[in-house]
Amino acid sequence: MEMREITTEEFNKFANKFMLSSMYQTVEYGHVMERQNFETILVGMINDTGDVAAASLLLIEKLSNFKYAYAPRGFLIDYTNYSLLEEFTNLIKKFLKKRSVMAVKICPMIAKTKYTPSLNITLSNPSYDKIFENLKKLKYYHLGYNNFFESLKPRFVAIADLNPDTNKMFEGLHQDYKAKIRACDLAGIRIYKGNEKNLDFIVEQMREKNTTSKDYAYDIYNAFKATNHAEVYFAQLETNQFLINTQVEYQKQVNICNAITAQLFQNQGKGNNNDVITRKIAEDNKLASLKNQLVYATNLLRNNPNGIIVASAMVIKHRGQVYLTLDGYDNQYKHLCAKHLLIWKLMERFAQEGYKEFNLGGITNPTLDKESKYKGTTDFKLNFNASAIEYAGDFELVTSYPLYTLYRNTSPIRRILKK
Repeated sequence: MEMREITTEEFNKFANKFMLSSMYQTVEYGHVMERQNFETILVGMINDTGDVAAASLLLIEKLSNFKYAYAPRGFLIDYTNYSLLEEFTNLIKKFLKKRSVMAVKICPMIAKTKYTPSLNITLSNPSYDKIFENLKKLKYYHLGYNNFFESLKPRFVAIADLNPDTNKMFEGLHQDYKAKIRACDLAGIRIYKGNEKNLDFIVEQMREKNTTSKDYAYDIYNAFKATNHAEVYFAQLETNQFLINTQVEYQKQVNICNAITAQLFQNQGKGNNNDVITRKIAEDNKLASLKNQLVYATNLLRNNPNGIIVASAMVIKHRGQVYLTLDGYDNQYKHLCAKHLLIWKLMERFAQEGYKEFNLGGITNPTLDKESKYKGTTDFKLNFNASAIEYAGDFELVTSYPLYTLYRNTSPIRRILKK
């Protein structure tokens, strides 16, 4: 066996046959990270017949005068095969040491536990303990079971199964989400496929929750669009339809209130009308709310006759899975819940196209009892009937002990010089 750089064609040929892989283990993602100032290398372990037996995308980062490697979502290798893993580990250590790389960090797709959407059933990976021991034996240092977003890639991910029977899939959603999705549809929110021109909306709408840059959004779109794997969608409030629908609902409510008022007059002097009065108060409140919405819808149409983009998203298609890579919403229209409709329509679309899973991205540990600032994000994703997949977390493999030791020993000095 030998370790060497391999071509894009060699890497893709092997990766496309590999059972378990991620969008982060692709040539396209390597192109994205090159634009983020990483050096990227495709490496393969070549067997005696000249075939690739294991491979990896490596991202090399310069830390002062030191080099550090990352393998996002780990190596493309059978982690249960100890002899294969041992040979790959020895060869990649030598390969990186020759390039003065002090260590490599991996965040492998080694599932530890799967939590069902209701969180009342957990499925453990029967091979997990064996894999974990194999890595420890080969001097991979485990960086711990974090519960939030401390690792290279999220340790917990929300993944929803897609079903060609979309009616059945819809029934699996959280009850509140089904009501919000129906309300969005009735309000006149429509989902459209966009293009790179809509990326600015995503970046702007994400600005409040993270620091995703416009450059990164364009980089990831362009890299995956080149292979037809990136798509952009947006939810638009059709202000004209919103006003029409509100007028219809307002008139229905007027009729309901008039009917209750007539019933009260008919019942005068005929006994206790408390139940009717209570109902009238409730329906009058609904009418007042719809009247306010009517004014709101009228103003929206006057100021935005061509509609308003209220939520947006970019997805990456990889094998049988669709990744919700970037998404956001306009905070002033948060009450319309357009993002709920957008995600559902994407799930529905890709289920009909034959995709098997919809990856909603990273979440925190869903079993934590205490509240955290991320709990809303975690609950939001799981309410799409998504399972929570718990991965092993990050491992670090030292490839050059002299360089690694020097880097660690000079860390305090570098911190002082940065001040």
